[in-house]
Amino acid sequence: MADIINLNTFRKARTRAAKKALAEENAVKFGRTKAQKNRDKAKAEKADKDLDGKQRE
Repeated sequence: MADIINLNTFRKARTRAAKKALAEENAVKFGRTKAQKNRDKAKAEKADKDLDGKQRE
Protein backbone atom coordinates (compact mmCIF):
# COMPACT_ATOMS: atom_id res chain seq x y z
CA MET A 1 0.00 0.00 0.00
CA ALA A 2 1.04 3.53 -0.59
CA ASP A 3 1.74 5.89 2.26
CA ILE A 4 -0.94 8.44 2.99
CA ILE A 5 0.36 11.99 2.92
CA ASN A 6 -1.23 15.29 3.78
CA LEU A 7 -1.23 17.35 0.57
CA ASN A 8 -1.32 20.63 2.45
CA THR A 9 1.85 19.67 4.33
CA PHE A 10 3.45 18.57 1.06
CA ARG A 11 2.63 21.91 -0.63
CA LYS A 12 3.99 23.89 2.32
CA ALA A 13 7.22 21.88 2.32
CA ARG A 14 7.63 22.41 -1.42
CA THR A 15 7.07 26.17 -1.00
CA ARG A 16 9.58 26.32 1.87
CA ALA A 17 12.17 24.52 -0.26
CA ALA A 18 11.63 26.92 -3.15
CA LYS A 19 11.99 29.96 -0.87
CA LYS A 20 15.16 28.55 0.66
CA ALA A 21 16.66 27.97 -2.80
CA LEU A 22 15.83 31.55 -3.79
CA ALA A 23 17.35 32.88 -0.56
CA GLU A 24 20.58 30.96 -1.17
CA GLU A 25 20.72 32.28 -4.73
CA ASN A 26 20.25 35.86 -3.51
CA ALA A 27 22.89 35.38 -0.83
CA VAL A 28 25.38 34.45 -3.52
CA LYS A 29 24.37 37.39 -5.71
CA PHE A 30 24.03 40.15 -3.16
CA GLY A 31 25.37 38.83 0.12
CA ARG A 32 28.49 40.66 1.19
CA THR A 33 29.52 41.69 4.65
CA LYS A 34 29.73 45.31 5.67
CA ALA A 35 33.52 45.02 5.87
CA GLN A 36 33.68 43.78 2.28
CA LYS A 37 31.47 46.64 1.09
CA ASN A 38 33.61 49.20 2.95
CA ARG A 39 36.81 47.69 1.55
CA ASP A 40 35.51 47.86 -2.03
CA LYS A 41 34.30 51.42 -1.51
CA ALA A 42 37.69 52.46 -0.12
CA LYS A 43 39.47 50.83 -3.08
CA ALA A 44 37.22 52.68 -5.55
CA GLU A 45 37.76 56.01 -3.78
CA LYS A 46 41.53 55.48 -3.75
CA ALA A 47 41.53 54.61 -7.45
CA ASP A 48 39.55 57.80 -8.24
CA LYS A 49 41.89 59.89 -6.11
CA ASP A 50 44.98 58.39 -7.75
CA LEU A 51 43.54 59.00 -11.21
CA ASP A 52 42.72 62.63 -10.35
CA GLY A 53 46.27 63.08 -9.05
CA LYS A 54 47.71 62.01 -12.43
CA GLN A 55 45.52 64.33 -14.46
CA ARG A 56 47.30 66.88 -16.63
CA GLU A 57 46.28 70.48 -16.68
